[in-house]
Amino acid sequence: MQRTTTAAAVASLLAAAALGLAPHQARAAPAPAATITADASSELRFHDIPGSGGITLKGNVFTPAGAEAGRKYPLIVLPTSWGMPQIEYIAQAEQLADSGYVVVSYTSRGFWLSGGQIEVAGPPDIADVSAVIDWALAHTAADPDHIGLGGVSYGAGIALLASAHDPRVKAVVALSGWANLIESIYSGRTQHVQAAGMLGAAGFLTGRPGPELQSVLGDFLGSRLDREQQMIEWGKKRSASEQVDRINANGAAIMLGNAWGDTIFPPNQYAEFFERLTGPKRLEFRPGDHATAEATGLLGLPGDTWTDAHRWFDRYLKGERNGVDTEAPVRLKSRSDGGYEGYADWKSVGAAGTEKLPLSDSEHLFANVDSGANGGVIFLSSILDQLVKAPPVASVPLLPRAFAAVWQSGRYDEPRRVRGTVEVHTTVTSTKGDGTFVAYLYDVGPLGIGKLVSNAPYTFHGRTPGQAFGVDLELFSTAYDVPAGHRLALVIDTVDPLYIEHNPTGAQLTFSSPGADPSYVSVPLREQ
Repeated sequence: MQRTTTAAAVASLLAAAALGLAPHQARAAPAPAATITADASSELRFHDIPGSGGITLKGNVFTPAGAEAGRKYPLIVLPTSWGMPQIEYIAQAEQLADSGYVVVSYTSRGFWLSGGQIEVAGPPDIADVSAVIDWALAHTAADPDHIGLGGVSYGAGIALLASAHDPRVKAVVALSGWANLIESIYSGRTQHVQAAGMLGAAGFLTGRPGPELQSVLGDFLGSRLDREQQMIEWGKKRSASEQVDRINANGAAIMLGNAWGDTIFPPNQYAEFFERLTGPKRLEFRPGDHATAEATGLLGLPGDTWTDAHRWFDRYLKGERNGVDTEAPVRLKSRSDGGYEGYADWKSVGAAGTEKLPLSDSEHLFANVDSGANGGVIFLSSILDQLVKAPPVASVPLLPRAFAAVWQSGRYDEPRRVRGTVEVHTTVTSTKGDGTFVAYLYDVGPLGIGKLVSNAPYTFHGRTPGQAFGVDLELFSTAYDVPAGHRLALVIDTVDPLYIEHNPTGAQLTFSSPGADPSYVSVPLREQ
């Protein structure tokens, strides 16, 4: 009954946050050091915690029940997600405290009632993590030798970056986060407009974006090419992939989790980062969209993601021999069935074989018209795929060939288990110097209805009109089973609501396959 009450309370508070109440409208924040008995087994206290630069962070602390005077307990620090208040992790924090942790959660700077401005995981945010650790060591029963960080989304990105700067951190659980901010929202040199727009709107509704963020966001959405390099440098400073050597040197055990259909932080960048880690590490991919795999756990309900997160902390903060370190480091759940697959590393995913489908026919299309093929809508499309296996669809035979280039394989006699990152190699000729196209891989059934397997955008600038150039494009990593009797189709068009396109009026694109450099799509497969 107590767990149900906690879940209901958290659901109500999170719903208020999701509705975009402005920070000054948040009336439920308790006074500093207010105490609530969560249940018979743990205690929750709310605090004003000093952050870096003299600001105040609104936070809360769960302490194990019956904590003995003088005894120290492992510490877990949880920075909140983008736009979320400090109660985001209350259900998970309570469960962790019940199992013997001191857990400190806090509202990231610039959001809700915490001080400062939104810095997007900038240096002040990273310094905040160390300041919170310092405060916890001085004011709680936290053990300075057993410190972990965790978080979802924005909190995950901050946790990874903080592990590069604070050697006291021994374990990190980073769920639905980013390691490379540029590859997340500017992959293929293309702005992910729905993702960036949503983040920007949520920031203004629930916090106080700093002048640097406002400037970068304006330049990004405004397609300021003259500011491109400055935006990239800004993103690199906020990317753990740029600090992986420091993370490896500090030696924290890193667990990464993400969804195949994450439209904010696509999975490729996490997989690439994972391969560069040299310490204890784990990578998990599941169906869904941004933070959907973690959502039920935030309400206190059971789920694989949080179960594995607890096991990871127990192994590397408590020293429990629970087997999490002896399991396959890479665990995947296909979008097509409910079973998990284990791999020794990311390179082994899809290593059973690669099928190359030739793109032998030359295709010519007119730009600036949506053919009907697209990647869907952020959150909604991948959630439908997660829950009812209903990804975005297109009638491939009916796609207008003036605006969509289409290549299809033959029908397969046996299922094809696509695993990993599909790659497209082609030759493009444009009538303009700038342009954008989006590649889609579809699973096409007997009636010609294609279910989206993956997609990715590509933008070019400064090309010589009429002069061909080669393109290598990685689609977003996935795990999808193509049934027997179906075929694969690659579709390319020039307009997708997910992305900003850069095709001038009247632009035309030709996709060819020169004899000396044939075009193809490379599909990594699991063993049949």
